[in-house]
Amino acid sequence: VARVKSQLKFKRTQDELRDANRKLQSLVDIDDLTGLFNMRSIYDKVNREIDRAQRYKHGVATIMMDMDNFKRVNDNHDHLFGSFVLSEVGKMIKGNIRTVDFAARYGGDEFLICLAQTEPLGALRFADRLRKKIAQTEFISGPDRIYLTASFGVSIIDGGKSILDAHTMVRLADYKLYEAKGNGKD
Repeated sequence: VARVKSQLKFKRTQDELRDANRKLQSLVDIDDLTGLFNMRSIYDKVNREIDRAQRYKHGVATIMMDMDNFKRVNDNHDHLFGSFVLSEVGKMIKGNIRTVDFAARYGGDEFLICLAQTEPLGALRFADRLRKKIAQTEFISGPDRIYLTASFGVSIIDGGKSILDAHTMVRLADYKLYEAKGNGKD
């Protein structure tokens, strides 16, 4: 009986330690404000998806998204309202990606979305659909109301044919994002 009690206590302690480690990992990987992954954790995930795309010969896309003129949100309203807007955008992104996809708050008002098993046209359609959804949303919190737009840059590996790594894919998507911003935003 003593041995069984000891084993049960040991198992309970192991389970508690496993749960604590899971919570700690979540704190390290998840952005508090948006509930999306943070920049630190995203590159490994994108590299794994690139490996999977090459193995199974399917496409993968990374989408860099930046809120247009976001500085004016904090300047004309306040940082609390800006945080509210970012949180709502995070919810929109989560609500529009599939379970095989993942997204991260890259920093400030930039987001990175990785679409698994996606062909080029599907990635472009997704980005345009999310762009329109954001543009049509009125962000309201108390007396503060605002409409915003977002710009997108997309990089795609089509059919698993690539030697790109996550950093290169993100850099290409970022380059295309700033090209879009230079061409009028939204």
